[in-house]
Amino acid sequence: MHWSDCGLNLLDPRFALNDTLGRASDAGVLDILVISSTIEESEKAAGLIRDHNTHQISANDAPSQSVFLAQTAGVHPHYADNTNSETWTKLKRIMADTQVVAVGECGLDFNRNFSSQANQIYAFEQQLALASEHNMGVYLHERDAFDTQISLLEKYAKSLPFMVAHCFTGNKSQLQAYLELNCFVGITGWLCDNKRGKELQNAVRDLPLERLLLETDGPYLFPKTLKPRKSINEPCNIPYIANAVAELTGTDVDTIKQFAFQNANKLFFNRGMNEHTSNART
Repeated sequence: MHWSDCGLNLLDPRFALNDTLGRASDAGVLDILVISSTIEESEKAAGLIRDHNTHQISANDAPSQSVFLAQTAGVHPHYADNTNSETWTKLKRIMADTQVVAVGECGLDFNRNFSSQANQIYAFEQQLALASEHNMGVYLHERDAFDTQISLLEKYAKSLPFMVAHCFTGNKSQLQAYLELNCFVGITGWLCDNKRGKELQNAVRDLPLERLLLETDGPYLFPKTLKPRKSINEPCNIPYIANAVAELTGTDVDTIKQFAFQNANKLFFNRGMNEHTSNART
C-alpha cells in the first residue's frame, strides 16, 4: 500500500520529470495520474507515459520503488472553441491506448469563459457520450457552472463506469449532489487554505472515505500551511494533504491512506492484475 497522486499536470514545463518523480518515490507516491487538457497534450502524454512505464518495467530497480503513470485524455472547457469533428476522431483513437483510464479533464468553466458557454456544453456532451460508448469514466472540471454540469451528468451517470469531481472546492450541498451521482471526489491542497478553503474544510467531513481521492493538481495549489512555501506543487506533497484530511475528519492517517489507495487503484491503476501493468482499466 502506497500513496497515489490522482491529478498532476506533469507536462507543465516547470516540472523536471526525473527530479519530480524521484521526490515522489522518496515520499512513497508510486502512482500518478497525468491530466490532459487538449488533444495535443493527450497525445504527448501518451508517448511520455508509454516510454516511462516501459522503462520502469524493464529496469533493475525494485518495482515497489518505481513510479507508475496513467493518464486522462480529453479537452478542458478552456479549449472547447478549438474543437471540431476531427477532435473527437482523434480522441477516440487516443482512448484506445491502455494507459488512458478516463476521459477528461472535461466539464464546464463559466468563470473565465475562455471558450463560449455553448461550445463548452457541446464539447462536454461529446466527451460524455464517447466515455459512455467506450465504457470509460470521466474526469471532471467545474467552475461557476455547477447546476448546468450536474444536469448534464444526470443524463449520462447511469451509463458511465465512474465519475471523478477533480479538485473539488465546493460546499456541502455541492458535495452531496456529486455523491448522489456516485462520484468520486478529488481533494487537493486547497483544503489547506484557511481563507479560501473554509467551505471545503466543512464539506470534507461529510465525504465518505469510499469516495475519497487525493491529488495535487500540481504545479498548482501548493498547500498554504506547508512550510517552507514553494512555487511548485508536486506529488511528494500528497502525504501532507492526507494528514490535513485526517485532522479534519478525526480519522487516523493510515485509514486515509488505505481508502485513498484502494479507490485510486480501483479507478486508475489496477494493480490487482499485476505490478505496474500498463492496462489500468477496470
